[in-house]
Amino acid sequence: MRPNLLASSEIAQRMKSLEGWQLIDSTLQKKFEFKNFKSAFSFMTRIAFEAEKLNHHPDWGNVYNRVSISLSTHDVGGITELDFELAGTITKIFKNGF
Repeated sequence: MRPNLLASSEIAQRMKSLEGWQLIDSTLQKKFEFKNFKSAFSFMTRIAFEAEKLNHHPDWGNVYNRVSISLSTHDVGGITELDFELAGTITKIFKNGF
């Protein structure tokens, strides 16, 4: 069962606790920069394991040492608890060693 869409007021409140993330076109977005490609790709690999556990996968891109991530729950057409959960996990991964 997929989670329900969050109300805009709930999203605005939750955004306050997501360091560096932005709300753009009904998605949570953030860009990360690393010292090299290997670090950027390692970061993405670590996220992939967490995303798979949640069965919730980011839209993302990688160019050399930069990773851009966009989160939304496509099958319900917007932002849900899953997006905030994955964004929080991504933030922790980044802070703990990348």
